[in-house]
Amino acid sequence: MENYIKREMEEEIKKYLESREILAIVGPRRCGKTTIAEEIIDSQKGKINKISFDNIKILRLFEEDIDAFIEEHVKDYDIVFIDEVQYSKNSGQKLKYIYDNHWTKIIISGSSAAELSIQSLKYLVGRILIFNLYPFSFREFIRAKEKSLEKYLEGNIVSKIILERLNKHLEEYVLYGGYPRVVLSESKEEKKKVLEGILNTYLLKEIREILELSDDYKLINLMKALSLQIGNIINYDEISRLTGFSYLDLKKYLNILERTFILKQVRPYFTNKRTEIVKAPKIYFFDLGFRNIIIDNFEKERTDLGNIYENFVFSELILMGTKPKYWNTKSSAEVDFILEKSGKLIPIEVKLNLKENKITKSFRSFLDKYFSPQGYFLSKSFSGKIKEGKSDVEFLPFVLIEKIKRKIS
Repeated sequence: MENYIKREMEEEIKKYLESREILAIVGPRRCGKTTIAEEIIDSQKGKINKISFDNIKILRLFEEDIDAFIEEHVKDYDIVFIDEVQYSKNSGQKLKYIYDNHWTKIIISGSSAAELSIQSLKYLVGRILIFNLYPFSFREFIRAKEKSLEKYLEGNIVSKIILERLNKHLEEYVLYGGYPRVVLSESKEEKKKVLEGILNTYLLKEIREILELSDDYKLINLMKALSLQIGNIINYDEISRLTGFSYLDLKKYLNILERTFILKQVRPYFTNKRTEIVKAPKIYFFDLGFRNIIIDNFEKERTDLGNIYENFVFSELILMGTKPKYWNTKSSAEVDFILEKSGKLIPIEVKLNLKENKITKSFRSFLDKYFSPQGYFLSKSFSGKIKEGKSDVEFLPFVLIEKIKRKIS
């Protein structure tokens, strides 16, 4: 496929092409679900049928006469790919019928609202494998922008000139994000225009319907308020005042925004409820370009740069398959991210312009309290290692964050 940028998830999906289960690729609009599905399918042998439920004729046949649908679109094929499956409200029940009666391999894809609009996916328990696709990771971004640099992303040491080149790409990535169409756009103006289109499509065609709102005003205010709180513990009272939503509505809408791959509520790590904060989450966006178009700010020099790079670290940790938490005590000790691996805790701190291999008092407190064998400080350019008690602490540039993945995998 022309201009196709290989996705990290591609090989993972291919592992299950011979399995019995239906394969579902879900994620936000414009993140490349159809593209990756077609790339995978086109590499296979056998008779293949690609259809989409944005074709009303095909959708009606599926919903009103499933046997005729099977006769036309399933029976004589080895692989059937159904795109935009979220347009069918009864897809789970129908797909179960196909699965139970035919050995054709079924692959489906749906927008970010698929999990919400297809409540009938409960019929497919034990019959479906779901793959969440996000916008480009930083590695995929480098693959699209300057592939020759990709080999340095896992390196222990990179030269100053290579680090400068990687950081220049990172500056663009944290401003405009990783939506494929945005990444491949040449000019800043085009990138902004594409992001505006993604935002409008998301707000007008998906979320407003799901939230059953009569206008965009409150929703836009909510998105802006959340965008300005990235990396911070959410202040429900403040957001309620800015948006007019009640506390219960806020909780409901935040869960929907999370389930549609727009943002994530990162929960606190705690063992002692009396000394550690245990309730309010922090907010991060899956894509920084989407976040920045909400507040219409793409300036390089800005007051929220530290929060932006913290959000970058969050999104990379998510793409590594981890479930990061944060640590914050009532005595104001805090660590940005906590990973749990094989019963051990790994603290990660983000410091934009770190200049020396020195850890914070809070970080040391966490290492001592939880006997963490290792920890990380991430910054723009600083590298180094120190021994803190029985813990190994490594200082890494943001662009080498994948080293953490190798250590925890």
